[in-house]
Amino acid sequence: MSEANNSSKSQDDLAKQFVEDGTNKLVVKCKFCGSKILDKNSGKYVSQEIELPLMQQDTRKDSSFQNETLKDFYHVENMYTFENIGFTHTVANRKYLSCADCDAGPVGYCDMDSKHSYVALARIEHC
Repeated sequence: MSEANNSSKSQDDLAKQFVEDGTNKLVVKCKFCGSKILDKNSGKYVSQEIELPLMQQDTRKDSSFQNETLKDFYHVENMYTFENIGFTHTVANRKYLSCADCDAGPVGYCDMDSKHSYVALARIEHC
């Protein structure tokens, strides 16, 4: 099986394991410091392919950002739904989301047109 197929399969497994009735069935926390980001059932699961900068950039390479394409997200319509989240300055009509306690991120992004936020399942922990 190719690496792309393994990645797709593991992302599908994430959705099956942590999504119930279309929302997150567990509390969403930062995978680095354990700070709570979302309560249960507060993010609606959506599948969309979006490129986000890697959480840990390889600074030995040129000055450009390395990205990865992610597929599974929790959609949050209102920013006040979050328990603990930070927002970056606007970059290309997006604000990136980070943990407000330890500043790890981006864990997702906020679309500045709709003001809706998207948290990547692969970048957080479920408890």
